[in-house]
Amino acid sequence: MVTLSAWPWENYGNLKYLLYAPLAAQVVYSWAYEQDYSRALWCLHILIICGLKGLVHVLWSVYNNMLWVTRTLRINPNGVDFKQIDHEWHWDNYIILQAIIASMICYMSPPLMMMNSIPLWNTKGLIALIVIHVTFSEPLYYYLHRSLHRNNYLFTHYHSYHHSSSVPHPMTAGNATLLENLILCVVAGVPLIGSCLLGVGSISLIYGYAIMFDFLRCLGHCNVEIFSHKLFKTLPILRYLIYTPTYHSLHHQEMGTNFCLFMPLFDVLGNTLNSNSWELQKKIRLASGERKRVPEFVFLAHGVDVMSAMHAPFVFRSFASMPYTTRLFLLPMWPFTFMVMLGMWVWSKAFLFSFYSLRKNLCQTWGVPRFGFQYFLPFAKQGINDQIEAAILRADKIGVKVISLAALNKNEALNGGGTLFVNKHPDLRVRVVHGNTLTAAVILNEIPKGVEEVFLTGATSKLGRAIALYLCRRGVRVLMLTLSIERFQKIQKEAPAEFQNYLVQVTKYNAAQHCKTWIVGKWLTPREQSWAPSGTHFHQFVVPPILKFRRNCTYGDLAAMRLPKDVQGLGTCEYTMERGVVHACHAGGVVHMLEGWEHHEVGAIDVDRIDLVWEAAMRHGLSSVSSLTN
Repeated sequence: MVTLSAWPWENYGNLKYLLYAPLAAQVVYSWAYEQDYSRALWCLHILIICGLKGLVHVLWSVYNNMLWVTRTLRINPNGVDFKQIDHEWHWDNYIILQAIIASMICYMSPPLMMMNSIPLWNTKGLIALIVIHVTFSEPLYYYLHRSLHRNNYLFTHYHSYHHSSSVPHPMTAGNATLLENLILCVVAGVPLIGSCLLGVGSISLIYGYAIMFDFLRCLGHCNVEIFSHKLFKTLPILRYLIYTPTYHSLHHQEMGTNFCLFMPLFDVLGNTLNSNSWELQKKIRLASGERKRVPEFVFLAHGVDVMSAMHAPFVFRSFASMPYTTRLFLLPMWPFTFMVMLGMWVWSKAFLFSFYSLRKNLCQTWGVPRFGFQYFLPFAKQGINDQIEAAILRADKIGVKVISLAALNKNEALNGGGTLFVNKHPDLRVRVVHGNTLTAAVILNEIPKGVEEVFLTGATSKLGRAIALYLCRRGVRVLMLTLSIERFQKIQKEAPAEFQNYLVQVTKYNAAQHCKTWIVGKWLTPREQSWAPSGTHFHQFVVPPILKFRRNCTYGDLAAMRLPKDVQGLGTCEYTMERGVVHACHAGGVVHMLEGWEHHEVGAIDVDRIDLVWEAAMRHGLSSVSSLTN
């Protein structure tokens, strides 16, 4: 590792934020024990500016990941994957560095500590700052940035770290080595210090320049062309005064041109302007009204609850890149999120949530603007079906090949597992898939070979029926928990005559007190779990999963599969799933798409296709995440 390439607090993790503690302590101490508040005010200003800088990046990230708004204006169409998110995890290191340097300057320069001498606003200060920025900061940055690229040693050991992010993102802006950020501190600091030393500085100037500097850096890395080409046609001079996201994206793509900080004028003077900069910007803007690439596959998901709704890339990218868990720091946002949920209930429709690529196939997740509890409100049933139907018809219209229904979107009582839509629209070109065939296959392949008896709850449900029929055909005795003789007999009659005796109806949990393989499709209370003998394994297809009350038993996770290793642009975890893992119904839709099957997979599960779908999933590189899988 070369000098100034690593950060001093690199190994501290989140403890690095304790470096702000001395500034906070100075504020508290000065207000409590000192009559001169100058130091306290400066420390407070530094803390506020640091917070605003971080907020600028977060808001730009929110905008970047609002795909339903930005998808037609994206410059690089690829997604940001987990590798890049991890690489940029500590993008805010530079803010800590600037806080340390700013506090050192204030303590080492007594004139700057005199808050009473600095007005709130000074027009002369703005003029001085612009002059210093244009004559010092812009040319200095241009020269040093160009040197970082043209000097092989400097690029390899320093600047390549910034360029290793393949898709520009607002968080990419601050993600660089210590040396580069020290350079940026000089570039951004000299105009402010110069204005203050000239006696024309102001509080508004300090706040405005510090925040605008980061705002423009994020703009250049946002990967969304926000400027209209008509603006530059009307005022051609702007082409030399302000860069665009397309302008800087070309620098990240080709790296030999467009080195300027914010003003392309210096690329013109240095003969490093990419000749395609403005034509590409115009092309992207003109194409914004055209239909973009059509996804081959869509997973139609829905919200679970208000807290998990914040597990979205357009809220906190880093949070969404990890499996969902309840985070206390999100609790203050609950009321606002709840109000957003109510607004979505009234006005919203299915929207693009996330996407990834698999073997040149574009796979998207669309979100139905409904939450789990709403699916159990009788008066909301028709509205939910209308939302799902509208999404299916939109997918059919634009040419999607397969649309897979998630969780409650395929609820049997809601729409018959998708049958309602297929029957209503018999000419659908898009294939509607519930994915439960693969879900059943995942559960069945977790059951160890040699098991002679299983206990099945939720036995007459869609999945329960398929699991029972599959196991009885293989000579496994299935204890089916159900109070309905009619439902049990209906399923029993579907089994071949020679295997019908393997299906046994039971009405109480104590019937399974000697069975160590429980397949759970219905919520179990602690008392109900207590009937399982020691060493029992609970296989599950119940949502939400049962709680792990028994220490002498083991619990399986919900049916899920890991996507193939060649998946690209995946940077969001699916609810509580690990990175790269999706619910089995999602994976079932992917397999349907990769196989090119032309049938709808709705309604009852075809037991004869369970092994076929499982073998197809294995053939395409999907894998089970369970250690019990055969």
